Parts: sequence; structure tokens; C-alpha cells
Amino acid sequence: MRGVATVTVVVTVLAVGTALPRPGLLPYGPTRGDARLRPGDDESSPGVPLRRALRLYGRAARRLYVGTNGVISTQDFPRETQYVDDDFPTDFPVIAPFLADLDTSGDRGNIYYRQDNSPDVLDQAAGYIQAGFPRTAGSFVPTNAFVATWEDVGAYQELSQDTEPSKKLNTFQAVIAYDDEDTYAIFLYPNGGLQFLGTRPKESYNVQLELPARVGFSRGDGDDPKRDGLFHSLASSEQALRHLERESNAGVPGVWVFHVGSAAPLDHVEPGGGGESAIRPCPLGLSLLCPTLQGREDRGDRSLRGTRAGPAAPPPPHHRAAVARAWGSKAPSPAGCLPKIRRNSISCLLSDLPEIRQQVQTPQPPLCIPGSFLGNRHCQLACLPAMFLGPRRQGGYPPPHPREGWLCHRVPNPFPLAPVFTYSAASQETCARHHGRCSPHAFCTDYATGICCHCRATYYGNGRQCLPEGAVHRLNGKVSGSLTVGRASVRFQDVDLHAYIVGSDGRAYAAISGVPQPAARALLPLLPVGGLFAWLFALEEPGSENGFSITGAEFTQSLEVTFHPGEEMVHVTQTAEGLGPDNYLSLKTHIQGQVPFLPENVTVHITPYKELYHYSSSAVTSSAHREYVLAAGTANQTLSYRLRQNITFAGCPYARLPARQRLSVARAFALYDGQEHVLRYALAARIGLAPDNAENPSVNPCHDSTHACEATARCQPGAGMEYTCKCAAGYRTDGRGCRDVDECAEGLSQCGPFTVCLNVPGSYRCECRSGYRPAEDGQACVPLAPASDPCEDGTHPCAPGDRARCLSHAGGHPTCECLPGYAGDGIDCSDVDECAENPCHPAATCYNTPGSFSCRCRPGYEGDGFQCTHEPTERPRTMCERWRQSLLEHYGGSPRSDQYVPQCDAGGDFTPLQCHGDSGYCWCVDESGREIQGTRSEPGSTPRGARCSPSLPSVAPPSVRPSPRPDVSPPATGTFLLYAQGQQIGYLPLNGTRLQKEEAKTLLSLHGSIVVGIDYDCREKTIYWTDVAGRTISRASLEPGAEPETVINSGLISPEGLAVDHLRRAMFWTDSGLDKIERARLDGSERRVLFDTELVNPRAIAVDPVRGNLYWTDWNREAPKIETSTVNGANRRVLVNKDIGLPNGLTFDPFSKLLCWADAGTKHLECVFPDGAGRRIVQNNLNYPFSIISYANHFYHTDWRRDGVIAIDKETGSFTDEYLPEQRSHLYGITAVYPYCPGGKTHNKTYPLLIV
Repeated sequence: MRGVATVTVVVTVLAVGTALPRPGLLPYGPTRGDARLRPGDDESSPGVPLRRALRLYGRAARRLYVGTNGVISTQDFPRETQYVDDDFPTDFPVIAPFLADLDTSGDRGNIYYRQDNSPDVLDQAAGYIQAGFPRTAGSFVPTNAFVATWEDVGAYQELSQDTEPSKKLNTFQAVIAYDDEDTYAIFLYPNGGLQFLGTRPKESYNVQLELPARVGFSRGDGDDPKRDGLFHSLASSEQALRHLERESNAGVPGVWVFHVGSAAPLDHVEPGGGGESAIRPCPLGLSLLCPTLQGREDRGDRSLRGTRAGPAAPPPPHHRAAVARAWGSKAPSPAGCLPKIRRNSISCLLSDLPEIRQQVQTPQPPLCIPGSFLGNRHCQLACLPAMFLGPRRQGGYPPPHPREGWLCHRVPNPFPLAPVFTYSAASQETCARHHGRCSPHAFCTDYATGICCHCRATYYGNGRQCLPEGAVHRLNGKVSGSLTVGRASVRFQDVDLHAYIVGSDGRAYAAISGVPQPAARALLPLLPVGGLFAWLFALEEPGSENGFSITGAEFTQSLEVTFHPGEEMVHVTQTAEGLGPDNYLSLKTHIQGQVPFLPENVTVHITPYKELYHYSSSAVTSSAHREYVLAAGTANQTLSYRLRQNITFAGCPYARLPARQRLSVARAFALYDGQEHVLRYALAARIGLAPDNAENPSVNPCHDSTHACEATARCQPGAGMEYTCKCAAGYRTDGRGCRDVDECAEGLSQCGPFTVCLNVPGSYRCECRSGYRPAEDGQACVPLAPASDPCEDGTHPCAPGDRARCLSHAGGHPTCECLPGYAGDGIDCSDVDECAENPCHPAATCYNTPGSFSCRCRPGYEGDGFQCTHEPTERPRTMCERWRQSLLEHYGGSPRSDQYVPQCDAGGDFTPLQCHGDSGYCWCVDESGREIQGTRSEPGSTPRGARCSPSLPSVAPPSVRPSPRPDVSPPATGTFLLYAQGQQIGYLPLNGTRLQKEEAKTLLSLHGSIVVGIDYDCREKTIYWTDVAGRTISRASLEPGAEPETVINSGLISPEGLAVDHLRRAMFWTDSGLDKIERARLDGSERRVLFDTELVNPRAIAVDPVRGNLYWTDWNREAPKIETSTVNGANRRVLVNKDIGLPNGLTFDPFSKLLCWADAGTKHLECVFPDGAGRRIVQNNLNYPFSIISYANHFYHTDWRRDGVIAIDKETGSFTDEYLPEQRSHLYGITAVYPYCPGGKTHNKTYPLLIV
């Protein structure tokens, strides 16, 4: 590395006590092309694809999301309840300039965001970054920026008729500026921008509580979120938040800068200022901030919990004395920037800099050097050595002499904060460190403040990408577009583009396949799509460079083409994304706009042309007028278009590019192969230096819109630059201009009978009278004939209505479908024998019925047929009896002769002698059924010891269970609802379908949990639930004395929806953290993943045990959907993906066999048959539903706006009842508990519930 003095020379200075004015924010708003976030309380933007990936917390980020609550993330946001009121760290990546519960509903503020690479924005961001990191980023200039602005946003409020929205509004901004190596975040808080410092949590309705906002960063790791390096908190208390406007870590009050990503290892956040430059009051005693450089602190394993920039230290006494000596009695007043001094400047000694102080033996008085001053209230003070104002000496600037001073001068408008001069060998790029950026076929050159790459001999390119000279090159890409061709709209997505380049003579061939008609033929004149390759790989004349030698394989071309005479306009964007394997260049093309229609019988001929290109350090531009000939037989027509193109790239700042070059295209062809559906372009081009007098050919005013014809007239080109103005069709001249012809009043229309003629500018239109419709010729109108619907009038061919349904379609052609329970083509439907699949309990008999079936327990058993048990006795079943019953079920009710079945005596205890069926193997057991060692016998012999000892206890001691709490009485039997409410599961009984609110109570208290999904196993009288806090799935029997039991406690991140299949003894759940759907046995065994692809935010899940189908929702904001499959994961397909928003709740009604969902986005409650047919809206005005369950003729759902349970009539869709718990907080899952399993109708005894 070259030996260069490590001195950073310039830092910007501002007045103490001032704050950042709003002009100090980076420009934002609709005029800058910002997108606006949808107003609301908990909204988030779609993912914004970044033009270039940025480095964040040691990872590559390719999308950014902006949220209402003052936060930016690299992934979509969870529910605000999962992060908005919690401390750092969060469970997902966060950049938080002001994380709080914000709300823009009711036009209270705007949230804007955009990507930007305009020079003014990048320069302003660079100024802030360099001020915060003068040592390590003194020469940093970003190539891209992402700007998010919260303008006059308010805090969330629960408003009533008696309250007014708060008038306290906040404005702040976050900027992410980056290049290929480093990423910086900038938080900006303008003066008066923070009018409130916290928000009330939604769960604190009866408590006056305000949580301060949080400002900082979180990497979003879930393993050990408290360890150092995963988050950085700048402010989380009111006192710290108040300092955000007045203090800084970059020398500008209200501006905070952070280094958040780097190509070098950087797994934490580096705040600006600390360890680089401390911001103090001006050592001259003025009301200005003046920087001094301090030694860099050790950056070892530093925690992300950076310290807030504290108040600046008082100025040293010798500095105040120096001011008195320098200015005498005319020291500047604190209120302004030297208002009484016009031609003076301030100078500081190099001896004031700690790095150079050791070079100075005796302090010198300030050296005043005549300079200039521009009066301005907001001005900046920039210092640089006076010697640097002279010409640069060979070999760089010499080390400063101790007695040489610093010239300080004021410049107006401190925004952007760009340093006047930076000279730092410590921060510059060097070939020794960054040579990896160059191509393997290039060499690296060090310059004074950076590096450049240059291709070696026999190669050409920009140094980052190099190709062998004269070789054949290939290019692959994708083309997408949205075109209007004449009056037809055509869309195409990711069709293939291939190009073949012969570098030795500048020939380029391009082929685009798969563009649909009529767009493919209409694109024939658009030669610039393939012309890009002619410029890129043109044959180079001496002293000239083709496009690839300048841009390499990373650039963006923007092309605008306007056709004449129709003025159709089309925009083309082509983005090169580097070289792939085998040096294939990758290119994406997007075409959008309008092009003229071309008939099939025409060919397009393009004459050779020459075109001037203008070059700068990062852009190439050109504009031209092109003509093409349409040939149809012997008839030719010459048409034209004008084009403007702009090619942007990141080039070497030290390269000397020609100001102008001329591209000469000697041959150009365009043709469309209708058999192969391929659009082809072929060009042969060379590029050379443009002569001084070279200009593009003159363009007729008709072609470049410089003519003077009125808007209603058409410009007709003449010879050379001459033209005439002719009235367009539908207009006629009135001596001075063109006026519209009223075809209707003058009888010139072609409208037929029963029509109404309407005049429009330049034309007319015909509309049919009421009761008539357009005829086939499009001119006349004929009476409307009532459309016949075979499904309504009974003329359809479908099977009877109890077996099939008729589905109407446009055109009067119905389709027939068999109802569930029947099979066939809809015209012939036969009953499905469900009993053939043995759906009932082994101790039950299955009865097939038309379209359905029923199960009935055999004599001696009771139950619903799906679960049958022995007639109840005075005592509960013993361990022996339960084990015997379990094995009988396992054997299907009929064990083989060699299978073991426990033998129980009349009291239910294990008989002392147990045998393995009739195999002859027997053994003795104790009272618990455990085999007594040494007693097993062989077939034909008795157990050892002659017989089992009668002294063995034959009755097991009574089991001890916890008793119900004496202060709570168990609920009565019958149907009831169970709902999840944070740390508890609530019980809400039903009287018919009415809510018995006075009988509601807490069923289970689960401290430290957040219960989300909940379901009920009707066979074992057990409830199951998911816990997103504990990341577990648990269960609890409803028998007296039962305790909660965790069945799954690993491999979960955010388990939400849960469904129990009581027939298969299985459960299914969704995990929105892992984006998975899994299943397991009810005891947690045999666990496996059903789906882990094409899921973004899976939430609700429901199962149809009888038919073996599974259903779930995915509330992916960009593409929400409802899917289905079998319970084994087969036949996955999308059921609903249109007109849905946030499908939170899902339920399958086993009686009506309808699948229904509650949507918090559309506010709808809708139902559909399992095959996707018969969709209908039950209710279209929900608040914010979360979970839903169906019972009898009602739906019951939990609502986050009401924080209660809402009842809705299935038939009318009307709200019939609601229950609001006394303790207000969000309610999550809900389920119904029947006195029988769905599908059977028995009124067996229900065990009382234990209140734990």
C-alpha cells in the first residue's frame, strides 16, 4: 500500500442549539415518484424489489417492506401485536426510526417510500454519512438509496363520539444508502418533528399507560435474541427520545448515521461519531459546532447496544482565548453567521488536531487568510489547509507544515453536507484489498482516491467484465411486456430472448420467441430492441470504443419511441445483470406502451442509418429519427418514429471517454417467423469517432413535433423541412383552424334503427335504446331477448336435485355436478357406499344412506358410532380396561388368536395370570399389569412357581387426582364454545344457539402462554391448543383432575392454526414462522411435514375427517389464497385466490358440508363447496375477524376490534349476539364442543369440566 498521510481534512460544522429544518430531510413525496402506503393502523407495503441487493447485518437483502408503525424490514411484517409494544430485539429484521403504534387512518398523515439513484439524493446522503464517519467513509458515495418518510403521522387512538383525534403529529425519515460494499442507515428528525414520544398499547383499555417508542435496529435472529451483536437500541425512553431532534452522532442536530452492512465481516451496527469524531462546541467560542478528530477506539466484539450521543463538552479555555486574540472586540454573535464581517475568514491550527498535535512544539496563534463569506442564516463552516488551495504537486499533496493554517470559509445551504476536500489513505479503495472486483482477465490500477480495472490485451470490456476479442458471444434473457396494438391489449411474461454476436465483424443477431400476436408482428419496426446489441458489440474503429468496452455487462437502457403519424408511444427498459456461466450475458427487457397495428401480409424494411452517441462518466445518450418501409406486394408506405435513449452504468471515474461517437449500421433486418413464432433482428455495425461537424440528419417538424399545426389537425410532411396542416378525420376547416363535424346533426352517421347517435370530438358513436342490444353487424340494434337459463327453467340434463346440482354459465350452456356423497358425471349420479371404507368404530355398525351414511354402536356400547364405549358403570374404567379397549381398537375389534389382549376380572383389575392369546405363553403380573420376572412359561406348561401367587395384590390402589378448585363450579353439560384469550382458555355455553354470557368463565389459566389455535377431540373429551409464546402444542382432558400436557415442544416457531381429526386420531397445524403445514398423531408421535413450499403466511386450518380433506388459508398480502389437499398431503390445489384479502378464520361445517372463512381484509364472511363451486357471501361488514367456527344455524367468530365473540345467523347473515369478556384483550382461536362427535346423534353422558 502506498505511504500516504492518513489525514481527513474536512468535516462540516453547524450551529449549536439549532435543529434540522424540514429542508434538511431528503426530498420526498409524489413529485419525486414516491409510492404512498395505504392509510390504516397496521399496514405494510408490498415488497419493493431492490435494483441491487444491499448488505444488512451480514446478509444480502433484495426486498424492503415499509410499515405503518415506523419500521422498515427485509421481510413482511407479523401482526403488530407481536412486536409493536415489545422491547428490542424483535423476531424479524428491523430498521426502526420510530417504532410505535402509529395510525394514518382518516387522512392523518402520509407515509412515502421509493428507491432513488438521482445525484442530488445520493450526494446529500453521502454528506451525512461522511460527516458521521469521516475516517472510514470519508470518500464513500452510495450508488443507491431507499428513502422512507413518515409525514405528520399520529398515534393510534380508540376514538368515540366524545373524543377528538390528537393534534400531535410526528414527521421523521429513514434513508438506507449503499453501494456494492457497504450499507449505511440515516435517521432524520426535523425541528418540531416529534410531537409525541409514545403510544398507548391496545390491551390497556382500563389503564392509563403509554409506552415510549423504540429507535434502533434488530437483526431478527430467534436463537438467542438477547446476546450482543443482534440488536442496537438508540432510544427507548422519553428522555432519550427528546434528544433525537437536538443531538446527533454526525455533527448535525437531528441526524443519526449508522453503518449496518459491509462486504467485510460486520455482524453488528456501528453508530457514527463514537470512536471516530466527537462533536463539540466550536473551539473558537462561536455558536457553531466544530469537529476535532479523535483516535479510533478499539472495535473488538462490541455490543449492538450503542450509547446515545451525549451533550457536547464545553470548549477548552485556550480556544476561547484564541478567539479573543483573533477577533478582538468583534467576536461573532451567537445568533448568526458573522453578520458584520464580509471579507474575512476564520482559520484553525493544525495543532488543534490530535493526530498532528505531536508535530507541533509551540502553539501558534490563529492564522487568518483572506477568504470569502456568503451571509446565510443556515450556513456551514468548512476548513481545509490553505496550501491545498494551490495547484496539486506531483506525487500528491505534501504533508502539511506545522505552521501552515487551515482556510475556513462559509458556504450557503449546508444540505447536502458534501465535504470540500477529503484526503484519507485509510478509507480509500486499494488494489491490494479490492482487486477481487476485477475480472480474472483484467489488471487493477491504484489511483489517488480509488481503483479501476482494465482488461488485459486480447480482451475488451470495462475491467469488471472482460470478453475475448473477436470471439463469438451469446446472450440470454427474458422479455415481458404490456402492449396496446391498435385497439387490442396484449400481455406477455418472461418469454425467451437469445442473441448471437460475431465480434470479429460487428454482426448481432437477436431472436425473441413466444410473443403473442398481434404484438410480435407490431414489434418488427422496433429495431432498437435488437439495436442495443449492435452498439454493445460494434466493430471498433481506431480510437473508439463499443458499448461493452464502456459499460461491461451491468447497465440499464431506457428507450422512448414515438411513432408517426399516430403518435403511439412505447417505453423499453433493458437491464443487463452481469455475465453468467460460459460468459453468457444476462438481460431483462420490459416493453410497455402502444404500437401501430401491422397486417399479416406486410414486410418491414429498414434502411441503413448513422447515429450519434454522447458520453459522460456514467451515462450514454442519443436521439434520432428513423424511417422504415412497409411493403405489401407492389405497394410501399414509408413511416417513421423518433427515439430517445439513455444508458446508465457505473464506470471508472478515471477513465477518459470520448465526448461523442458515431454508430454506423450498414445492414439492418427485421422479420417474423409465423411458423416458429419467433421475432428476429439482425444488424451489422461499426463505431468510430464522430467528426466535429457531425450532426444527426435534420428532422421534418412533423416527425419531432415542432410543427405549428393545431391539435385537431394532422401534420403532413413535405419536401425537406416543409409541411402542411390538414384537418384530421371528423374535423373540417373553418378558414382559421379545424372545427369538429357533428355527424349526428348533419346526418352523416351510420347509426341504424333503434339507436341513439352521440357526437364526440372527431367522431360519433351509436348506442342502443333501452330494451335493445347491438346487432351482429355492430351498426343496428335488435330487441333484447330474455336469456334462458336451463338451470332455472328445468330444461337441464342433470340428475335429480337430491343427487346433482346444475351450474349456470354464460351462453346458456349449463354443467352438471354430482352432490357430495354421489359419484358420476352429473347426469348419472350413483350413491357412494362410505361404509366400504369402514369409517365407524370397530364396535359400531355402518349404515349406508343415499348421499351419506350413519354409524350406530352395537348393543352393550354407547357413543356416536365413531367412538363407542361400554355402557357406563358406577366407576371409571381401570387401567386394565382402558388398555384392553385400546388394544381392541388397535386390532380392529377382532384380534387374532395369537395376539395379546389384557384379561381383567369383574372389578376391572388385571387377573394374576395373563396369556398371549391361545399360544400357550403365560406369565404372572402384579397389580399394575407388569410381568413378574421369572414366571413366563412355555406352551403346555403352567407358569413357574406352579401358579401365580394369590398373595399378590389383585386390586390396584386408587389413583390420586387433583380436585377441582373449590371456588369455581364446573360448567354444566351440553354444547359450549371454547375461545383462546392470551394466557387463558375461556368457556362460553350455548342455550340452543344463544350465548349464555352470564355463565361464561375461565376454563384454563396458562400463565406465560399466548394461545392462538384451539380445537377439540370429541372422542377423548380433550382440548388441544397452540402456544406461540412457548412455541408448543399442548392438550388437556376435560375429565376431573386432568392436567395440561405438552405433546410437541420442538421444531416450532409460530404455531397458529390447529385442527383435530377425531377419526384418524391425528392433528394438523400451521407455522407462519417456518411457513410449514405439519401433521402428527394426537400424542405427538409420527410427526411429518406435509407442505413447506409456496407458503408465505399460513394461518387457519380445518379438516373434514369423514372425507379425509384438509383446508388452510395463506394471508400472503401479495397473493392471499385458500388451499386444499387430502389429509396425507396428496392432490394439493388452490381453492380460492380471487377477491380475498386477509383470510384469518376458516371452518368446515360437517352438516352442510360447506367450507367458510372470515376475511379481515375484505370484511366478508363467505362459504363455498369443497370443490370450489357455489361461492356466496354470508356477511359483508365484519370488523376484524380472527377465528371462526360453525355450529347449527350460526357462525361464531372472535373479533379483534370488539375483543369479543360475535354470533351470525347463517341464513340471513345478520348479527344476532355478542359476548365481550370483562377483561379486554385480543381473542384468538375458537371452537365448539358438542355432546357427540359430528356425524352421529347420540346423547351420551358428558364428563363435567374441570376449572383449573
